[in-house]
Amino acid sequence: MFANIAPLKSSMMAAGIIGFLVSAFYLYPISNTWGFTFGLFFALLFIASVISMTYGPIVMDIKRRK
Repeated sequence: MFANIAPLKSSMMAAGIIGFLVSAFYLYPISNTWGFTFGLFFALLFIASVISMTYGPIVMDIKRRK
């Protein structure tokens, strides 16, 4: 089931963390709707990068299949 999850770059995790913090502390006080929307988007981006880090394929396993 999880064999098709591709590993994401570490910059995606950094973008998720930084984007969530910016949208929570800077954008949310200005506009509640946009702050919540961007906060949710960046939180989902962070969760996706954690999932891909957990279920990423092993390099040796890929080389054996070829």
